[in-house]
Amino acid sequence: MKTDSLFRPFALKSLNIKNRIVMAPMTRSFSPDGVPTAEVAAYYRKRAEGEVGLILSEGTVINRVSSSNDKNVPHFYGEQALGGWQNVINNVHQAGGAMGPQIWHMGVMPNHQSGWVPAEPFEGPSGLNSPGFNNGRAMTDADIADTIAAFGQAAADAKRLGFDCVEIHGAHGYLIDQFFWEGANLRTDSYGGATLPERSRFAIEVIKEVRKRVGEDFAVIIRLSQWKPTAYTSKMAHTPQELEAWLNPMADAGVDIFHCSQRRFWEPEFDESDLNFAGWAKKLTGKATITVGSVGLTGEFLAAFAGESSDPSSLDELLRRMDRGDFDLVAVGRPLLSDPFWVQKIREGRTEDLKGFTKDALAELVM
Repeated sequence: MKTDSLFRPFALKSLNIKNRIVMAPMTRSFSPDGVPTAEVAAYYRKRAEGEVGLILSEGTVINRVSSSNDKNVPHFYGEQALGGWQNVINNVHQAGGAMGPQIWHMGVMPNHQSGWVPAEPFEGPSGLNSPGFNNGRAMTDADIADTIAAFGQAAADAKRLGFDCVEIHGAHGYLIDQFFWEGANLRTDSYGGATLPERSRFAIEVIKEVRKRVGEDFAVIIRLSQWKPTAYTSKMAHTPQELEAWLNPMADAGVDIFHCSQRRFWEPEFDESDLNFAGWAKKLTGKATITVGSVGLTGEFLAAFAGESSDPSSLDELLRRMDRGDFDLVAVGRPLLSDPFWVQKIREGRTEDLKGFTKDALAELVM
């Protein structure tokens, strides 16, 4: 494989990274009571030592009581948790890496298998996680305002701690995505509506608040998906025109990079061409994009929870699309979760040393 296009530097505002490879956010639940430990810092440092260009953290929740359904998902608020994140970014920078936290509110969720539940009910646009699954309450205007402010504060803290960028989690059926989705957003006020642009008001206000708190020079990423964990074939934007009407207001609000989540990066988003989600987003907005979805391994991440193993796979199709200019950055998940030195092996052409992936890697922080 000729991998030169993966190893060109990339610079945008506060981001200045040595290659085009991004560690995708992957929930790990190794932060007791929401506080990242020294082991968490060592886990991220090891990926920086392994030459990952940009590390995006696991989802880390904002300051809302019911923003998480898991007590061991990290917080991005409070003195102890932010102290833990300070240690993380210090370690990553010492190892020559760059990193941004993914700031997150889960919205309405199923109760965690451990039996732990937050001190207040889950909150979302309408109390729904998905059609017919009500496990929370509808947010009031005051709840929405406080949540927007909490996203802004988390972003401001990310910049203050020395992170290189921030990513807003707007994908995969969590809070921001619940506002986007007609299956979860049944509101009749100005945060609801019949069209996707109308239901995007909450996301746009979050983006504007984040941009206000971090200034113009700090890189802001948003992760988006069409699919949901409860609806793999879901599409909120069915045409390029609908996608443009969804994305451009977010670009205008302050997004620098669209992180476009697909289950399989090679699948075309629409029938008109072979462009994937990230390819269309770049074409329609002119913004930089990150592609993601089963890069470097067979199978897919969600199947791993059911015990499905994966083997290394060719990067030829990814490189073809990258050389064509479809997207700017490539997010890699499972290969980096199980092998901190995956990037080095790709750069050096050591394909015989690439590892597969098994469910066992989910049970530990592989160093």
